[in-house]
Amino acid sequence: MRKIVLTLLAALLSGTVAFGSGKVVGNRVPATYPLTSPSLSGEPDFETAAAAIIPAVVYIRTTYTSKDNGAQDQMSGMFGQQPQQDPQMASGSGVIISPDGYIVTNNHVVENAEKIEITTNDHRHFIAKVIGTDPNTDLALIKINATGLPVAKFGNSDDVRVGEWVLAVGNPFNLTSTVTAGIVSAKGRGIGIIGSEDHDQQMSPFNSPVSQQGPRYNTGIESFIQTDAAINPGNSGGALVNTKGELIGINSAIASHTGAYEGYGFAIPINLAKKVLGDLEQYGAVKRGYVGVSFKELDQDAADALHINRTTGLYVNQVSPGSAAAQAGIQNGDVITKLDGKNVYESSDLLEPVGRLRPGDKIDVTVMRGNQEMTFPVTLSAKSGMATQSAAAPASADELFNKLGASFQPLTQDQKDKFQVNAGVIVTQVREGELFENMGIPVGSVVTTINKQPVNSLEDIANAITELKNGNLTIGGFYPDGTKFNNVIQEQQ
Repeated sequence: MRKIVLTLLAALLSGTVAFGSGKVVGNRVPATYPLTSPSLSGEPDFETAAAAIIPAVVYIRTTYTSKDNGAQDQMSGMFGQQPQQDPQMASGSGVIISPDGYIVTNNHVVENAEKIEITTNDHRHFIAKVIGTDPNTDLALIKINATGLPVAKFGNSDDVRVGEWVLAVGNPFNLTSTVTAGIVSAKGRGIGIIGSEDHDQQMSPFNSPVSQQGPRYNTGIESFIQTDAAINPGNSGGALVNTKGELIGINSAIASHTGAYEGYGFAIPINLAKKVLGDLEQYGAVKRGYVGVSFKELDQDAADALHINRTTGLYVNQVSPGSAAAQAGIQNGDVITKLDGKNVYESSDLLEPVGRLRPGDKIDVTVMRGNQEMTFPVTLSAKSGMATQSAAAPASADELFNKLGASFQPLTQDQKDKFQVNAGVIVTQVREGELFENMGIPVGSVVTTINKQPVNSLEDIANAITELKNGNLTIGGFYPDGTKFNNVIQEQQ
């Protein structure tokens, strides 16, 4: 039997396969089209829902160069194709969320793209710039220079119910403004796909396993809405709406043998997306809070192996020293049963609510310790293993920072405008014979990400370089002439 492939929705174009706050997510965003409840006959009013959302869904076409097309190479390898050397294109979808041109889409739709072209439903064409991306939720915020645009009205993904009718709207296989209908099949799905380039080493923002089969970790926050509304390559970044035409999710992934729709589609809940998009607009990066525990989802098999009686909840394997959880009093062996009074059964019950919060926010975590129920007020920290984010990097970070052989300063607004970025640092000095010089990154270059984490300060760099991936540093940004780079630097032992 062929193994089901869980994949982020890619785009198909000319035979090439590729991975393709306030004012953005506030209540002031108007509903441009009339919204109604189900018709008098009692059946869902798909026509009105479609009319409400279609004008706000855009077609996205991205262009990549061969040297900066890692996402394409990864997907091409999956289908046994060889990477091409010429510039390549891909397509996807996006949803307009403000009248002045802010658009939400998937990170994998625009990641590493040299050029992002937008076509609106009324056939106007624009070039978009990236405001910010968040690989941990597979979301991106982009913007076009326009006003008076039709926008999607936000719904409440917490109110979504299994079995209710939904519509998926996007541009599958370059067929623009395609609408499909189905039901919500499940909520809170974690499928282990976001942030899973290295499937054997995955870490979640809650610092916790998302699988019950050993120490498999994920950088992603996954609490997908699962639907059987047909979603195909090209739908990435498109809208999932209820029968009122309200946006309840951003389509992101499918489960398939073939890479095409086979009955399982997954969308990012809009309540999670609102927080991420607000941060991206305001800061250029996501301000994410951490608890600092690793845990295991309980079922009968897990309970038997751990010799405990509970078969629901999250068993705390480890509390990181100095973390928010440690300071609150949570201990190894506790079973997390509630978050802010709401029952916790699986990882998504914890990951999504925490993913909506920022460092300094407080939550009440209820645990069972033996036969005793205890509730701990936890103040989320800025790092997974630290209760507060220190201005000084740890010693290991200092040592690695010196190996970079470069000095940095935050970007001025003029420099951000010049390079069309919302975050980054500029290289002010390169030391002879060290890594930056060896990798050909000169003075005047702009570094926007390290290990796919946005960097805006020396502290961000110090934090990012402590989280190596297979001993490597991945540094992304722009050369002084505006050419994009994404260099992998091997750690020197």
